[in-house]
Amino acid sequence: QVQLVESGGGSVQAGGSLRLSCAASGYTYSMAWFRQAPGKEREGVAGIYTGGGNTYYADSVKGRFTISQDNVKNTVYLQMNSLTPEDAAMYYCAAAPGWVGSNWQSGTAFPYWGQGTQVTVSS
Repeated sequence: QVQLVESGGGSVQAGGSLRLSCAASGYTYSMAWFRQAPGKEREGVAGIYTGGGNTYYADSVKGRFTISQDNVKNTVYLQMNSLTPEDAAMYYCAAAPGWVGSNWQSGTAFPYWGQGTQVTVSS
């Protein structure tokens, strides 16, 4: 069992930046960030294969968000720039023991989830 603890959420104005952190209690090859806004489906926004550092992004955040890792700390980060009100959501970190490949945007591929951190963006 891997435990995930997110931090770094908060409130920013449109155009601002936030960095989310996800600390894992153990090493996993797949980690990803998902978000869910009220009344919307959960969306996978960024994923990383920690074995090689390969990164993957949803079209909605490409060029604005960056996922990165610190394997020594078993921590994954999500740097979010140029935030818009459409980015406001609860953000969740997810992890899987192996590499989930093209399923990185599928929440069902990840057995481990954090408690979520809220991101609010005001216009």
